[in-house]
Amino acid sequence: MNNTLIGSLYLTIASSIWGGMYVVVKHTVSVIPPLELVWMRYAIALITLIIIGLASKQNWRVSRQHLLLIGAISIIGYVISIITQETGTMLSTAQMGAIITSTTPAFMVLFASLILKERLTYKKSFSVSLATIGVMTIVGIDEIDLSSTLGGLSLIIAALTWALMSVLIKRLPTDYSQIVVTAYAVFIAVLALTPFVLLRFPQVTFNELARPDIWGGLLYLGIISTSLAFLLWNRGLQMLNASSGGLIFFFQPVVGTFLGWAILGETLSMTFWIGSVLILLGVLLAVKEPKERVGKPTLEQ
Repeated sequence: MNNTLIGSLYLTIASSIWGGMYVVVKHTVSVIPPLELVWMRYAIALITLIIIGLASKQNWRVSRQHLLLIGAISIIGYVISIITQETGTMLSTAQMGAIITSTTPAFMVLFASLILKERLTYKKSFSVSLATIGVMTIVGIDEIDLSSTLGGLSLIIAALTWALMSVLIKRLPTDYSQIVVTAYAVFIAVLALTPFVLLRFPQVTFNELARPDIWGGLLYLGIISTSLAFLLWNRGLQMLNASSGGLIFFFQPVVGTFLGWAILGETLSMTFWIGSVLILLGVLLAVKEPKERVGKPTLEQ
């Protein structure tokens, strides 16, 4: 197989894993609150990444100034984005979680213009506007209640913060190992969340954690969805350009929507599909912008 085919396969597997993540979160978060779930997910991922890093003999040295940047990336993307993502999924549906967060590449266009001074064309502006209209359509699907609306808004924050983090990553030197960068970011997130988790941890009973479906979900989120998918995505992006990688990201909402319908019994309304089409069109316009890069989504959820 050539690099293009192998890279596409890596990205497809990673995107599909993230699509399935929304169904796992929707089930697991019914027992473990979002904050505790994120902490457990990262604790498992950190152990996994350290083992991989030591086994592959990675260079763990990072300059002090870049550690500060990794810290910002961790708080924005690994803490705020993931907590709002899982909170939004808990308050809404797995399909809504998968679709709204798929606007990330379009929002990256805007942040790349503001932070990296990349040219914001009419085409890019239109793509962001189209995706925003799609998000507003999805937030209003089916019965409009407070819980669903808050869930949609939480997912929008998750998409925005993950896009911001993805653009900030471009400021890191390219010679740093993605395993090392991810491990440091996860470690900082664990440190930041630990004090809050310790105050709330009694809310989770060990009897519930002992359930096979719950600890199985935790292992999926920590090892598969965080560690493995990150590494597959990063490796795939090394073999393909960013635009091609963004297009393959569409597997995430497709898989999330299908599994939400097949496993959780969630319904698919006409307004949901209208909003989904608008979002996918907006993101498609953004990632197909020629000759420019919207930022490397190297640490996508």
